[in-house]
Amino acid sequence: MTSVFLSLSAVLAVSTLAAPAAGAAPRADGPAAVPSGWEAVDGAELARISEKTGTGQAPFAAGGGVSTTAEAPELIALQSVRNGQFVAAEVNYTAPNTGVLRARSAEVGGSWEGFALEWDEASETYALKSLANDRYVAVEKNYTGSAQNVLRARSTSVSGWEQFFLYYNEGLDLWALQSTSNGLFVAMENSYTGSLQYALRARSTEIAGSWEEFALYGLGA
Repeated sequence: MTSVFLSLSAVLAVSTLAAPAAGAAPRADGPAAVPSGWEAVDGAELARISEKTGTGQAPFAAGGGVSTTAEAPELIALQSVRNGQFVAAEVNYTAPNTGVLRARSAEVGGSWEGFALEWDEASETYALKSLANDRYVAVEKNYTGSAQNVLRARSTSVSGWEQFFLYYNEGLDLWALQSTSNGLFVAMENSYTGSLQYALRARSTEIAGSWEEFALYGLGA
């Protein structure tokens, strides 16, 4: 199979890594069912990636880069399957949308497109931390209208709003995120207009297609 973290090099070089363990399941209070072909991914897979050297890395734009001491395999970029763009944290947006996540970058230009993927053994969930502002990504359940449940890098600690289940589809070699706060899958809002066009929002009851599907790429430290 292809690598878990794929390279975006010109030749699309691929390394062989183990797939997430078959039969992995979310917490008992997690979702009752996951679409066929998708498996929950626990922290053991992330640990195996961290121990392996030579993981494929996504390229940076000229002058770009991430300043961090975290292990390279734990640093990721997310690419929406729907529009082919990388997810960025909009740290320059004004309140209340400061730090909203949006699939709008053609390449990894720096820390705006970088995230640390952190596994918590106690809760058996993942958290995403933006490398642009060092804030955890939260699902904004209390927002209203089209902004309800948008993902925003704004938290200094992790609780229910910042916790996600991670799923992998081996056949598609793609990933999906599910919020633990509302039980809904993260979608990229391709049909939105204005400043929230391409925003990420936890609003889907299932992984229906490319709107909920993402490619994950490893970033160099």
